[in-house]
Amino acid sequence: MTEQDGKQKKPRWSAERIPDQAGRVSVVTGANSGLGLATTQALARRGGHVILAVRDEEKGRRAVADITADRPGASLEVRRLDLADLDSVRAFSDALHTDHARLDTLVNNAGIMAPPRTASAQGHELQFACNHLGHFALTGLLLDLLAAGRRDPRVVTVTSVNHRKAHLRFDDLNSERDYGPMACYDRSKLANAVFGHELHRRLTASGSPVRSLLAHPGYTATNLQTSGPTGLVELLFGRVLRPLAQHPAAGALPQLYAATAPDARGGDLIGPDGPGELRGGPTRVALAPAAVDAATGQRLWEVSERLTDVRFPFPAAE
Repeated sequence: MTEQDGKQKKPRWSAERIPDQAGRVSVVTGANSGLGLATTQALARRGGHVILAVRDEEKGRRAVADITADRPGASLEVRRLDLADLDSVRAFSDALHTDHARLDTLVNNAGIMAPPRTASAQGHELQFACNHLGHFALTGLLLDLLAAGRRDPRVVTVTSVNHRKAHLRFDDLNSERDYGPMACYDRSKLANAVFGHELHRRLTASGSPVRSLLAHPGYTATNLQTSGPTGLVELLFGRVLRPLAQHPAAGALPQLYAATAPDARGGDLIGPDGPGELRGGPTRVALAPAAVDAATGQRLWEVSERLTDVRFPFPAAE
């Protein structure tokens, strides 16, 4: 965390400062590439047991092979999870409950960006379904395992600097009347931010030991910009601007800080400290006013419960 100490700046926080993770169990969604892979690698290097929640199990197994080649004996397991399919989310949760009695960290990292308009298995717009609804349902279904975590259990939800330019359209959350690939991506990232902050409010009000934090990676070179977008979006982010992006190991630092740093606080948004929050070391940054608005949080929560049929085991915050 970069902070002024008189006229001196403290050294930037790095992955080498992650506390010992021995005995901790973490789930990382989208763990086979990009930010998720970098997060998994860093947690495994510090001795944690990491569950790679991935849509493609073969890619997950290749990621495990790469990690164990660098760190033999790393404690890893691969489990299938398609966040765009709520049946898959429930199946993942059921299997995890069978095999694990507790969970210490959930990193809601996976996402898709700016594809042509597509519907999820349950008929929701794909970015809203995968980036928000799937993670909302997953968190609710795993909250009891997190509450049983050994020490300081956390949920980290990954948003984007773009959440600040978005507005939630509650009368058209599925973008049936007006679909813009990047606009819908930005709205899904605002939904992540609203959810993470509302979760913080509700956890605090209920006295839960679980903490909710948020992170964004700035501008990082991952396959997010190339595996989904088409046309001008892919040209701009996947080719023209890509040389300016930071490496995934650097982009993952905000979510690693949120997941592990002792002084990270519930409700914090952690992002890069550089110009425009596009790159740099992790620091506390501001959430958009819409993300902390209680009425917006309440409304999105109620809609998300209805669309996912997942109810969290605590009352709403006052």
